[in-house]
Amino acid sequence: MSVIPQGYCGFLLVVKRECNTCQLIEPAIAELQQSCALSVISQDDPHFPAGVRDVQDDRELEQSYRLNIETVPTLITCQDGIEGERLVGWSRDDWRRLTGIPSLGAKLPQFSPGCGSRTVEPGMTEKLAYKFGDTVLQARRIDVAEMEDVHELMFERGWSDGLPLVPPTEDRVTRMLGGTTRAPEEIIGVIPPDQAPCTVEKVAINAVMAGCKPEYLPVVLAAVGAACLDQFCMHGLLATTYFSGPVIIVNGPIINEIGMNWSANALGQGNRANSTIGRALQLVIRNVGGGKPGGVDRAALGQPGKVGFCFPEREHDSYWESLAVERGFAPEESTVTLFAGDGVHGIADQKSREPKSLTRSLAMTLRTVLHGKIFGATSAILIVTPEHMRVFREAGWSKARFRQELDETLSFDGSELIRGACGIAEGMPEAYAGRILTKFGPENLLIVHTGGSAGMWSAVIGGWAATGPKGSSPVTVAIKS
Repeated sequence: MSVIPQGYCGFLLVVKRECNTCQLIEPAIAELQQSCALSVISQDDPHFPAGVRDVQDDRELEQSYRLNIETVPTLITCQDGIEGERLVGWSRDDWRRLTGIPSLGAKLPQFSPGCGSRTVEPGMTEKLAYKFGDTVLQARRIDVAEMEDVHELMFERGWSDGLPLVPPTEDRVTRMLGGTTRAPEEIIGVIPPDQAPCTVEKVAINAVMAGCKPEYLPVVLAAVGAACLDQFCMHGLLATTYFSGPVIIVNGPIINEIGMNWSANALGQGNRANSTIGRALQLVIRNVGGGKPGGVDRAALGQPGKVGFCFPEREHDSYWESLAVERGFAPEESTVTLFAGDGVHGIADQKSREPKSLTRSLAMTLRTVLHGKIFGATSAILIVTPEHMRVFREAGWSKARFRQELDETLSFDGSELIRGACGIAEGMPEAYAGRILTKFGPENLLIVHTGGSAGMWSAVIGGWAATGPKGSSPVTVAIKS
Protein backbone atom coordinates (compact mmCIF):
# COMPACT_ATOMS: atom_id res chain seq x y z
CA MET A 1 0.00 0.00 0.00
CA SER A 2 1.52 3.34 -1.08
CA VAL A 3 1.72 6.21 1.42
CA ILE A 4 2.05 8.78 -1.37
CA PRO A 5 -1.39 10.38 -1.89
CA GLN A 6 -2.95 9.63 -5.25
CA GLY A 7 -2.20 12.45 -7.69
CA TYR A 8 0.24 14.18 -5.30
CA CYS A 9 2.88 16.35 -6.94
CA GLY A 10 5.68 17.74 -4.82
CA PHE A 11 8.23 16.51 -2.30
CA LEU A 12 8.19 14.05 0.61
CA LEU A 13 10.83 14.46 3.30
CA VAL A 14 11.44 11.89 6.05
CA VAL A 15 13.33 13.10 9.15
CA LYS A 16 13.83 12.44 12.85
CA ARG A 17 14.75 14.83 15.64
CA GLU A 18 17.55 12.59 16.91
CA CYS A 19 19.44 13.03 13.64
CA ASN A 20 22.06 15.79 13.74
CA THR A 21 21.84 16.31 10.00
CA CYS A 22 18.06 16.70 10.18
CA GLN A 23 18.52 19.36 12.89
CA LEU A 24 21.21 21.05 10.82
CA ILE A 25 18.97 21.49 7.78
CA GLU A 26 15.87 22.79 9.63
CA PRO A 27 16.24 26.24 7.96
CA ALA A 28 16.47 24.64 4.51
CA ILE A 29 13.32 22.56 5.21
CA ALA A 30 11.34 25.67 6.17
CA GLU A 31 12.67 27.48 3.10
CA LEU A 32 11.71 24.56 0.85
CA GLN A 33 8.14 24.43 2.20
CA GLN A 34 7.70 28.15 1.48
CA SER A 35 8.65 27.62 -2.17
CA CYS A 36 7.29 24.14 -3.02
CA ALA A 37 4.69 21.57 -2.09
CA LEU A 38 6.41 19.68 0.72
CA SER A 39 5.08 17.01 3.04
CA VAL A 40 7.31 16.24 6.04
CA ILE A 41 7.20 12.89 7.85
CA SER A 42 8.82 12.76 11.28
CA GLN A 43 9.82 9.43 12.80
CA ASP A 44 10.11 10.52 16.42
CA ASP A 45 8.55 13.95 17.04
CA PRO A 46 5.48 15.39 15.31
CA HIS A 47 6.64 18.91 16.35
CA PHE A 48 9.92 18.57 14.46
CA PRO A 49 11.10 20.38 12.37
CA ALA A 50 10.12 23.70 13.94
CA GLY A 51 8.39 26.18 11.69
CA VAL A 52 7.08 23.48 9.32
CA ARG A 53 3.33 23.08 8.72
CA ASP A 54 1.42 19.82 9.10
CA VAL A 55 4.24 17.47 10.06
CA GLN A 56 3.04 13.86 9.74
CA ASP A 57 3.48 11.79 12.91
CA ASP A 58 5.25 8.52 11.96
CA ARG A 59 6.27 7.27 15.36
CA GLU A 60 4.66 3.92 14.46
CA LEU A 61 6.97 3.93 11.39
CA GLU A 62 4.33 2.64 8.99
CA GLN A 63 5.00 5.35 6.41
CA SER A 64 8.77 5.00 6.69
CA TYR A 65 8.44 1.23 6.32
CA ARG A 66 6.26 1.49 3.24
CA LEU A 67 8.61 4.06 1.70
CA ASN A 68 11.58 1.75 2.43
CA ILE A 69 13.50 4.46 4.28
CA GLU A 70 16.93 3.39 5.49
CA THR A 71 18.53 6.81 6.15
CA VAL A 72 17.25 10.20 7.25
CA PRO A 73 16.88 12.76 5.92
CA THR A 74 15.50 11.30 2.68
CA LEU A 75 13.98 13.66 0.12
CA ILE A 76 11.66 12.13 -2.49
CA THR A 77 10.12 13.74 -5.56
CA CYS A 78 6.53 12.76 -6.42
CA GLN A 79 4.61 13.24 -9.67
CA ASP A 80 0.94 12.27 -9.84
CA GLY A 81 1.38 10.10 -6.77
CA ILE A 82 4.37 8.22 -8.21
CA GLU A 83 7.84 8.35 -6.70
CA GLY A 84 10.59 9.82 -8.84
CA GLU A 85 14.11 10.56 -7.58
CA ARG A 86 15.25 10.41 -3.97
CA LEU A 87 18.21 11.99 -2.15
CA VAL A 88 19.72 10.57 1.04
CA GLY A 89 21.47 12.85 3.54
CA TRP A 90 22.27 16.51 2.83
CA SER A 91 24.16 17.60 -0.27
CA ARG A 92 23.56 21.30 -1.00
CA ASP A 93 24.22 21.04 -4.72
CA ASP A 94 21.99 17.98 -5.16
CA TRP A 95 19.14 19.49 -3.15
CA ARG A 96 19.34 22.72 -5.18
CA ARG A 97 19.31 20.77 -8.43
CA LEU A 98 16.36 18.59 -7.42
CA THR A 99 14.25 21.42 -5.97
CA GLY A 100 15.19 24.08 -8.51
CA ILE A 101 15.94 26.57 -5.68
CA PRO A 102 19.43 28.01 -6.39
CA SER A 103 19.79 29.67 -2.99
CA LEU A 104 18.61 26.73 -0.86
CA GLY A 105 20.71 26.22 2.27
CA ALA A 106 23.07 29.10 1.53
CA LYS A 107 24.30 29.23 5.14
CA LEU A 108 24.60 25.46 5.54
CA PRO A 109 27.66 23.26 5.00
CA GLN A 110 28.14 21.74 1.56
CA PHE A 111 27.57 18.20 2.80
CA SER A 112 26.43 16.26 5.85
CA PRO A 113 25.72 12.50 5.90
CA GLY A 114 22.41 11.35 7.28
CA CYS A 115 21.63 9.00 10.15
CA GLY A 116 20.15 5.52 10.22
CA SER A 117 16.38 5.41 9.98
CA ARG A 118 14.51 4.06 12.98
CA THR A 119 13.23 1.33 10.67
CA VAL A 120 16.69 -0.28 10.59
CA GLU A 121 17.26 -0.39 14.34
CA PRO A 122 17.96 -3.91 15.69
CA GLY A 123 14.85 -6.08 15.61
CA MET A 124 12.73 -3.33 14.00
CA THR A 125 12.76 -4.84 10.50
CA GLU A 126 10.94 -7.96 11.66
CA LYS A 127 8.48 -6.02 13.84
CA LEU A 128 7.50 -3.76 10.97
CA ALA A 129 7.32 -6.62 8.47
CA TYR A 130 4.93 -8.45 10.78
CA LYS A 131 2.88 -5.33 11.54
CA PHE A 132 2.70 -3.67 8.13
CA GLY A 133 4.17 -6.07 5.58
CA ASP A 134 2.92 -9.03 3.61
CA THR A 135 3.91 -11.56 6.27
CA VAL A 136 0.72 -12.87 7.86
CA LEU A 137 1.22 -15.44 10.60
CA GLN A 138 -1.54 -18.03 10.92
CA ALA A 139 -0.51 -19.57 14.23
CA ARG A 140 -2.66 -18.85 17.27
CA ARG A 141 -1.11 -16.26 19.56
CA ILE A 142 -0.59 -17.30 23.19
CA ASP A 143 -0.89 -14.39 25.61
CA VAL A 144 1.37 -14.52 28.65
CA ALA A 145 0.32 -12.80 31.85
CA GLU A 146 2.55 -9.97 33.06
CA MET A 147 3.87 -11.91 36.07
CA GLU A 148 4.04 -15.27 34.28
CA ASP A 149 7.43 -16.76 33.36
CA VAL A 150 7.25 -17.52 29.63
CA HIS A 151 9.99 -20.14 29.89
CA GLU A 152 8.16 -22.03 32.61
CA LEU A 153 4.93 -21.72 30.61
CA MET A 154 6.54 -23.50 27.66
CA PHE A 155 7.70 -26.33 29.92
CA GLU A 156 4.27 -26.62 31.52
CA ARG A 157 2.49 -26.79 28.16
CA GLY A 158 4.67 -29.68 27.03
CA TRP A 159 6.41 -27.91 24.14
CA SER A 160 9.93 -28.60 25.42
CA ASP A 161 12.23 -31.56 24.93
CA GLY A 162 13.41 -31.03 28.51
CA LEU A 163 15.70 -28.09 27.73
CA PRO A 164 14.86 -24.36 27.77
CA LEU A 165 13.24 -22.94 24.62
CA VAL A 166 13.49 -19.57 22.90
CA PRO A 167 10.05 -17.90 23.04
CA PRO A 168 8.64 -17.82 19.46
CA THR A 169 7.44 -14.20 19.35
CA GLU A 170 5.97 -12.73 16.17
CA ASP A 171 9.20 -10.80 15.61
CA ARG A 172 11.40 -13.87 15.93
CA VAL A 173 9.17 -16.02 13.74
CA THR A 174 9.02 -13.30 11.07
CA ARG A 175 12.82 -13.03 11.18
CA MET A 176 13.12 -16.82 10.89
CA LEU A 177 10.82 -16.85 7.86
CA GLY A 178 13.23 -14.41 6.21
CA GLY A 179 15.67 -17.33 5.94
CA THR A 180 13.65 -18.94 3.12
CA THR A 181 11.88 -17.85 -0.05
CA ARG A 182 9.13 -20.40 0.55
CA ALA A 183 5.69 -19.11 1.49
CA PRO A 184 4.74 -19.39 5.20
CA GLU A 185 1.54 -21.24 4.30
CA GLU A 186 3.26 -23.87 2.11
CA ILE A 187 2.66 -27.41 3.37
CA ILE A 188 5.95 -29.23 3.93
CA GLY A 189 4.38 -32.57 4.77
CA VAL A 190 2.15 -34.47 7.16
CA ILE A 191 3.81 -35.09 10.52
CA PRO A 192 3.25 -38.38 12.34
CA PRO A 193 1.90 -39.72 14.55
CA ASP A 194 -1.07 -37.31 14.52
CA GLN A 195 -0.78 -36.90 10.73
CA ALA A 196 -0.91 -33.13 11.16
CA PRO A 197 -0.23 -30.92 8.11
CA CYS A 198 2.90 -28.87 8.71
CA THR A 199 3.49 -25.47 7.12
CA VAL A 200 6.71 -23.53 6.66
CA GLU A 201 5.46 -21.22 9.41
CA LYS A 202 5.06 -24.07 11.90
CA VAL A 203 8.58 -25.26 11.12
CA ALA A 204 9.85 -21.69 11.62
CA ILE A 205 8.15 -21.49 15.03
CA ASN A 206 9.88 -24.66 16.20
CA ALA A 207 13.19 -23.56 14.67
CA VAL A 208 12.97 -20.40 16.78
CA MET A 209 12.31 -22.46 19.90
CA ALA A 210 15.26 -24.73 19.07
CA GLY A 211 17.62 -21.74 18.84
CA CYS A 212 18.22 -21.78 15.06
CA LYS A 213 19.35 -18.82 13.01
CA PRO A 214 17.22 -17.88 9.95
CA GLU A 215 19.89 -19.17 7.58
CA TYR A 216 19.44 -22.67 9.05
CA LEU A 217 15.75 -22.79 8.12
CA PRO A 218 16.18 -24.29 4.62
CA VAL A 219 18.10 -27.21 6.17
CA VAL A 220 15.39 -27.75 8.79
CA LEU A 221 12.67 -27.61 6.12
CA ALA A 222 14.50 -30.22 4.04
CA ALA A 223 14.89 -32.47 7.08
CA VAL A 224 11.20 -32.14 7.97
CA GLY A 225 10.23 -32.95 4.38
CA ALA A 226 12.49 -36.01 4.39
CA ALA A 227 11.00 -37.22 7.68
CA CYS A 228 7.54 -37.16 6.07
CA LEU A 229 8.53 -39.55 3.26
CA ASP A 230 7.02 -43.01 3.48
CA GLN A 231 10.36 -44.76 2.99
CA PHE A 232 11.78 -43.07 6.09
CA CYS A 233 8.81 -44.28 8.18
CA MET A 234 8.92 -41.66 10.93
CA HIS A 235 5.77 -43.08 12.53
CA GLY A 236 7.36 -46.51 12.91
CA LEU A 237 10.56 -44.96 14.21
CA LEU A 238 8.56 -43.23 16.92
CA ALA A 239 6.55 -46.31 17.85
CA THR A 240 9.48 -48.74 18.13
CA THR A 241 10.81 -49.67 21.53
CA TYR A 242 14.34 -49.47 20.05
CA PHE A 243 16.75 -46.60 20.72
CA SER A 244 16.72 -44.81 17.37
CA GLY A 245 15.78 -41.32 16.26
CA PRO A 246 16.39 -39.25 13.12
CA VAL A 247 20.03 -38.44 12.36
CA ILE A 248 20.64 -35.61 9.86
CA ILE A 249 23.76 -35.61 7.66
CA VAL A 250 24.34 -32.39 5.70
CA ASN A 251 26.29 -32.18 2.43
CA GLY A 252 27.16 -29.42 -0.02
CA PRO A 253 28.07 -25.71 -0.01
CA ILE A 254 25.53 -24.83 2.69
CA ILE A 255 27.80 -26.50 5.28
CA ASN A 256 30.25 -23.61 5.20
CA GLU A 257 27.61 -20.98 4.37
CA ILE A 258 25.93 -21.51 7.73
CA GLY A 259 29.09 -22.38 9.68
CA MET A 260 28.57 -26.04 10.54
CA ASN A 261 31.32 -27.96 12.30
CA TRP A 262 32.88 -30.80 10.28
CA SER A 263 36.09 -30.92 12.31
CA ALA A 264 36.98 -31.71 15.93
CA ASN A 265 33.94 -32.62 18.03
CA ALA A 266 31.71 -32.70 14.93
CA LEU A 267 29.27 -35.06 16.66
CA GLY A 268 29.39 -33.20 19.96
CA GLN A 269 28.41 -29.92 21.53
CA GLY A 270 29.59 -26.42 20.81
CA ASN A 271 28.36 -25.58 17.30
CA ARG A 272 25.05 -23.78 17.04
CA ALA A 273 24.04 -25.07 13.61
CA ASN A 274 24.92 -28.71 14.38
CA SER A 275 23.09 -28.55 17.70
CA THR A 276 19.91 -26.69 16.79
CA ILE A 277 19.00 -28.06 13.34
CA GLY A 278 18.47 -31.58 14.65
CA ARG A 279 16.66 -30.23 17.68
CA ALA A 280 14.28 -28.23 15.47
CA LEU A 281 13.28 -31.39 13.58
CA GLN A 282 12.56 -33.21 16.83
CA LEU A 283 10.50 -30.28 18.15
CA VAL A 284 8.41 -30.28 14.96
CA ILE A 285 7.73 -34.00 15.45
CA ARG A 286 6.84 -33.35 19.09
CA ASN A 287 4.78 -30.15 18.80
CA VAL A 288 3.18 -30.53 15.37
CA GLY A 289 2.96 -34.31 15.09
CA GLY A 290 2.41 -35.17 18.75
CA GLY A 291 5.35 -37.58 18.95
CA LYS A 292 6.13 -37.41 22.66
CA PRO A 293 7.87 -39.91 24.96
CA GLY A 294 5.34 -41.96 26.85
CA GLY A 295 2.81 -41.47 24.08
CA VAL A 296 3.48 -42.92 20.64
CA ASP A 297 7.23 -42.64 21.31
CA ARG A 298 7.72 -45.99 23.03
CA ALA A 299 11.54 -46.24 23.21
CA ALA A 300 12.59 -48.49 26.06
CA LEU A 301 15.76 -46.47 26.67
CA GLY A 302 16.15 -43.84 23.97
CA GLN A 303 19.48 -42.02 23.68
CA PRO A 304 20.76 -38.42 23.96
CA GLY A 305 20.71 -37.96 20.17
CA LYS A 306 16.92 -37.95 20.28
CA VAL A 307 17.11 -34.35 21.49
CA GLY A 308 18.66 -33.62 18.10
CA PHE A 309 21.37 -35.25 16.01
CA CYS A 310 22.86 -33.37 13.06
CA PHE A 311 26.34 -33.14 11.59
CA PRO A 312 27.95 -32.32 8.23
CA GLU A 313 30.36 -34.32 6.13
CA ARG A 314 33.96 -33.13 5.90
CA GLU A 315 34.07 -32.63 2.14
CA HIS A 316 36.84 -30.16 1.37
CA ASP A 317 39.74 -32.58 1.92
CA SER A 318 37.98 -35.93 1.53
CA TYR A 319 39.65 -38.51 -0.68
CA TRP A 320 36.32 -40.20 -1.40
CA GLU A 321 33.19 -38.82 -3.01
CA SER A 322 30.71 -37.45 -0.51
CA LEU A 323 27.66 -39.33 0.72
CA ALA A 324 25.40 -37.06 -1.36
CA VAL A 325 27.41 -37.61 -4.56
CA GLU A 326 27.41 -41.35 -3.92
CA ARG A 327 23.62 -41.13 -3.64
CA GLY A 328 23.22 -39.36 -6.98
CA PHE A 329 23.53 -35.64 -6.26
CA ALA A 330 25.97 -33.15 -7.80
CA PRO A 331 28.81 -31.76 -5.63
CA GLU A 332 27.39 -28.23 -5.89
CA GLU A 333 24.01 -29.33 -4.52
CA SER A 334 23.26 -29.01 -0.82
CA THR A 335 21.40 -31.96 0.68
CA VAL A 336 20.26 -33.60 3.87
CA THR A 337 20.29 -37.34 4.41
CA LEU A 338 17.99 -38.66 7.09
CA PHE A 339 18.92 -41.87 8.86
CA ALA A 340 17.15 -43.76 11.64
CA GLY A 341 20.08 -44.04 14.03
CA ASP A 342 20.96 -44.67 17.64
CA GLY A 343 24.07 -43.75 19.65
CA VAL A 344 27.72 -43.43 18.64
CA HIS A 345 30.00 -46.47 19.07
CA GLY A 346 33.69 -45.59 18.88
CA ILE A 347 36.28 -47.70 17.06
CA ALA A 348 39.92 -47.56 18.10
CA ASP A 349 42.60 -48.78 15.69
CA GLN A 350 45.99 -47.20 16.31
CA LYS A 351 48.05 -49.91 14.61
CA SER A 352 46.67 -50.58 11.12
CA ARG A 353 48.78 -48.96 8.40
CA GLU A 354 47.43 -50.92 5.44
CA PRO A 355 43.82 -50.91 4.20
CA LYS A 356 42.94 -54.60 4.55
CA SER A 357 43.83 -54.59 8.23
CA LEU A 358 41.88 -51.40 8.89
CA THR A 359 38.87 -52.64 6.90
CA ARG A 360 38.72 -55.82 8.97
CA SER A 361 39.06 -53.76 12.14
CA LEU A 362 36.14 -51.52 11.19
CA ALA A 363 34.09 -54.56 10.14
CA MET A 364 34.47 -56.17 13.57
CA THR A 365 32.53 -53.31 15.16
CA LEU A 366 30.02 -53.06 12.30
CA ARG A 367 29.14 -56.71 12.81
CA THR A 368 27.93 -55.96 16.34
CA VAL A 369 25.27 -53.44 15.25
CA LEU A 370 21.94 -54.60 16.70
CA HIS A 371 23.46 -58.04 17.39
CA GLY A 372 26.48 -59.90 16.09
CA LYS A 373 24.28 -62.74 14.82
CA ILE A 374 21.51 -60.68 13.16
CA PHE A 375 22.23 -59.95 9.50
CA GLY A 376 20.28 -58.04 6.83
CA ALA A 377 17.80 -56.54 9.29
CA THR A 378 19.49 -53.27 10.25
CA SER A 379 21.51 -50.36 8.92
CA ALA A 380 24.46 -48.25 10.03
CA ILE A 381 26.55 -45.16 9.42
CA LEU A 382 30.29 -45.72 9.35
CA ILE A 383 32.14 -42.49 10.12
CA VAL A 384 35.74 -42.53 8.90
CA THR A 385 37.91 -39.79 10.40
CA PRO A 386 40.85 -38.14 8.57
CA GLU A 387 43.65 -40.26 10.08
CA HIS A 388 41.91 -43.50 9.12
CA MET A 389 41.01 -42.01 5.73
CA ARG A 390 44.74 -41.40 5.17
CA VAL A 391 45.37 -45.16 5.21
CA PHE A 392 43.00 -45.66 2.28
CA ARG A 393 44.27 -42.60 0.44
CA GLU A 394 47.89 -43.68 0.63
CA ALA A 395 46.94 -47.15 -0.65
CA GLY A 396 44.86 -45.69 -3.50
CA TRP A 397 41.65 -47.41 -2.41
CA SER A 398 38.48 -45.92 -3.83
CA LYS A 399 35.26 -45.84 -1.84
CA ALA A 400 33.86 -48.58 -4.10
CA ARG A 401 36.91 -50.77 -3.41
CA PHE A 402 36.51 -50.22 0.32
CA ARG A 403 32.80 -51.10 0.17
CA GLN A 404 33.53 -54.30 -1.72
CA GLU A 405 36.18 -55.37 0.79
CA LEU A 406 33.90 -54.46 3.68
CA ASP A 407 30.98 -56.50 2.27
CA GLU A 408 33.24 -59.50 1.81
CA THR A 409 34.55 -59.18 5.35
CA LEU A 410 30.99 -58.89 6.67
CA SER A 411 29.74 -62.01 4.85
CA PHE A 412 29.34 -65.20 6.89
CA ASP A 413 27.93 -68.70 6.57
CA GLY A 414 24.46 -68.63 8.07
CA SER A 415 25.30 -71.76 10.04
CA GLU A 416 27.37 -69.53 12.36
CA LEU A 417 24.48 -67.12 12.78
CA ILE A 418 21.39 -69.24 13.34
CA ARG A 419 19.60 -69.35 16.64
CA GLY A 420 21.48 -71.52 19.11
CA ALA A 421 24.83 -71.30 17.28
CA CYS A 422 27.74 -70.34 19.53
CA GLY A 423 25.51 -71.13 22.51
CA ILE A 424 23.44 -67.98 21.95
CA ALA A 425 19.68 -68.28 21.54
CA GLU A 426 19.39 -65.08 19.52
CA GLY A 427 20.22 -65.21 15.82
CA MET A 428 18.89 -65.88 12.33
CA PRO A 429 16.18 -68.49 11.59
CA GLU A 430 17.45 -72.03 10.92
CA ALA A 431 16.42 -71.71 7.26
CA TYR A 432 19.54 -69.55 6.71
CA ALA A 433 21.97 -72.33 7.65
CA GLY A 434 24.44 -72.95 4.82
CA ARG A 435 23.65 -69.65 3.05
CA ILE A 436 26.13 -66.76 2.81
CA LEU A 437 24.69 -63.74 4.55
CA THR A 438 25.94 -60.14 4.40
CA LYS A 439 25.45 -57.86 7.39
CA PHE A 440 23.95 -54.90 5.51
CA GLY A 441 21.79 -54.54 2.44
CA PRO A 442 23.11 -52.46 -0.52
CA GLU A 443 21.45 -49.21 0.64
CA ASN A 444 21.79 -49.67 4.38
CA LEU A 445 25.42 -48.85 5.09
CA LEU A 446 26.27 -45.14 4.78
CA ILE A 447 29.94 -44.18 4.75
CA VAL A 448 30.75 -40.60 5.80
CA HIS A 449 34.00 -38.71 6.32
CA THR A 450 34.02 -36.17 9.17
CA GLY A 451 35.81 -35.22 12.39
CA GLY A 452 39.09 -33.74 13.58
CA SER A 453 42.43 -34.33 11.90
CA ALA A 454 44.08 -35.88 14.98
CA GLY A 455 43.26 -39.31 16.38
CA MET A 456 43.06 -42.74 14.77
CA TRP A 457 39.45 -43.25 15.71
CA SER A 458 36.35 -43.91 13.66
CA ALA A 459 32.77 -44.55 14.74
CA VAL A 460 29.59 -46.45 13.99
CA ILE A 461 26.06 -45.16 14.42
CA GLY A 462 23.80 -48.18 14.46
CA GLY A 463 20.42 -48.12 12.77
CA TRP A 464 16.90 -49.07 13.63
CA ALA A 465 16.27 -52.81 13.75
CA ALA A 466 13.79 -52.61 10.85
CA THR A 467 14.91 -51.68 7.34
CA GLY A 468 13.45 -51.72 3.85
CA PRO A 469 9.70 -51.90 3.08
CA LYS A 470 8.81 -52.90 6.65
CA GLY A 471 10.92 -50.23 8.29
CA SER A 472 13.07 -47.22 7.56
CA SER A 473 15.38 -46.59 4.61
CA PRO A 474 17.85 -43.67 4.52
CA VAL A 475 16.57 -40.80 2.37
CA THR A 476 18.47 -37.93 0.77
CA VAL A 477 16.76 -34.73 -0.45
CA ALA A 478 17.98 -31.46 -1.91
CA ILE A 479 17.86 -28.32 0.24
CA LYS A 480 15.71 -25.56 -1.31
CA SER A 481 16.27 -21.93 -0.50
